[in-house]
Amino acid sequence: MRVMTKSALRLLAVPLAVLGLLFGTAAPASAHAALVGSDPAQGSVVKTAPAQVRLTFSEGVLLSRDAIRVLGPDGERAETGDANDGGRGNTTAAVALRPGLGNGTYTVAWKAVSADSHPVAGAFTFSIGAPSKTSVALPAQEVGGGAVGALYDIARYAAYLGFALLVGAAFFIGVCWPDGARTRPMRRLVATGWATMVAATILLLMLRAPYANGGTLGDAFDLGGVRDVLDTRPGAALLSRLLLLAAGAVFIAVLFGSWAKREDPVERQDLAWGLAIGGTVVSVGLAATWAMAEHASVGIQASVAMPVDIVHLLAVAVWLGGLTALLAALWSGQRVERATVQRFSKIAFGAVVTLVVTGVYQSWRQLGSWDALVSTGYGQLLLVKVGLVIVLVELAWLSRRWTARLGEAAVRGRAVAVAQPVAAGRKGAGGGGGDASERAGQLARQEAALAKERARKERDGDAERTGLRKSVLAEVAVAVVVLAVTTLLTGTQPGRAAEEGAAQQASAPVAEVPEPLDVRIPFDTGGTHGKGEAEVTMDPGGIAENELHLLVTSPDGRAFDVPEVQISFTLKSKKIGPIPVTLGKVDTGHWSAANVQIPVPGEWTIAVTVRTSDIDQVTRAKVVKIGS
Repeated sequence: MRVMTKSALRLLAVPLAVLGLLFGTAAPASAHAALVGSDPAQGSVVKTAPAQVRLTFSEGVLLSRDAIRVLGPDGERAETGDANDGGRGNTTAAVALRPGLGNGTYTVAWKAVSADSHPVAGAFTFSIGAPSKTSVALPAQEVGGGAVGALYDIARYAAYLGFALLVGAAFFIGVCWPDGARTRPMRRLVATGWATMVAATILLLMLRAPYANGGTLGDAFDLGGVRDVLDTRPGAALLSRLLLLAAGAVFIAVLFGSWAKREDPVERQDLAWGLAIGGTVVSVGLAATWAMAEHASVGIQASVAMPVDIVHLLAVAVWLGGLTALLAALWSGQRVERATVQRFSKIAFGAVVTLVVTGVYQSWRQLGSWDALVSTGYGQLLLVKVGLVIVLVELAWLSRRWTARLGEAAVRGRAVAVAQPVAAGRKGAGGGGGDASERAGQLARQEAALAKERARKERDGDAERTGLRKSVLAEVAVAVVVLAVTTLLTGTQPGRAAEEGAAQQASAPVAEVPEPLDVRIPFDTGGTHGKGEAEVTMDPGGIAENELHLLVTSPDGRAFDVPEVQISFTLKSKKIGPIPVTLGKVDTGHWSAANVQIPVPGEWTIAVTVRTSDIDQVTRAKVVKIGS
């Protein structure tokens, strides 16, 4: 195991060194749109109501109906119409606001689909006049989450798995084990991969609209939503995938039909060239449906990243799909030649090297810094994937050791396994007559069953073959987990975009909602029942429009009426005031005034004048801070 660990580390040493160099010189980029600016700015206070709200993203976005909502302090909608974008490449979005909006804090809730096909959403506030309390309770807006999100992720994983089985198993048959085209396990494996991809792609098309817009499972059956999806880049990629799978069905039919049945070596070789060209076109095209619609298609060096992503996906398929095909052959009792296992072992090693190199490049593009490895969800998932890949490399070296120990006697070709039943069938058929033919057929089937059982016992008695089968099984199990982590990675906001969004949040001003003002001013007019207290409350207590209440109470705390009460505000530092406030009687000892506007923040003097009789009157004042 120590030797294998050193080999794995040697394999990863150069790419990791390159990774360090790349991270040390990383340039800013993004994938998954992040909100990088807005007008009005997040947390800002504007003097007058703006005509619109404009958002700026780190990359182009697609907007659906109801993509930007602006809610006033009372929770009422403040925007008019739908948000407008400039098409797929536009990085800005805007929505018009109703004229005559009042002062207070407004909440902007937005959702969009970034250029890499993943939905994003968020919310922020700005204020008109001054911050205020808000009663806004945002409706559930879970884009990319819930039951729809879970089912969508399952379909994405199934699509990756189907791709690996279809491409990898077909490659294994065509390059490593041509005789496998005549076996049932290989036919089932390739057909399963194709059917899985078809079903997953159709499900993704149906779920795309509710996934991006925060809808429900019932929305998946809305044909209008599916039609809208087809007009987007993710929808076009999924439709292209279905068309390529139709071509893939023809490839499968030829692979397991004409090519498998051809006996003439020249004719089979000619047909093999056609299959190789057609299979390459279909495989590259299928991989491109991911590369052109997800992370690789946006950010820096997209023209380089997309071909690299295609190569990465093909390497995954060759390794994982080939491993699964080899495991299926070994597990089902098929006779696999030693040369076949050795040929695939070399190819798998090349696929691993390709995966590491292309993975390093992708990691640099999506992370951008070492800190993002531990500070972002994408980086943490990537660390898990790296750990699993190291385990896979260890298992691959173990499989190579078992391959080197395989003996020729234990891996005779499939022709040996089928020679006995074929010869027996011919011998039994020589008797002629219907009964003789029937008995010959029965004898042939019995001989075939016995030969298969003998082959199975021989296989299970071969320690090297058993060890290889177990190591390949372990590889496949870990690779399936790696594929699941990869699926999660493709749906997670990359580290670069996460850091951009966090920086934007950190640089945005924070709107402080003032605390309600509560001032108690004692008074004594000197006359009968002239003592008491004037309690002044003002909500929200800032420089916006306030609601003021004044309560006159006796020394025992009971409210009582007085003939007259007045209140005014003065800002001596700026020579503003006194500003009188007109009060209206509400109840016993209770007066109020609405829309009390304090023009600027500062140390304001509140003066209260109380008259308890025709001749008994007093004015008392208190200095309080209003606004920031």
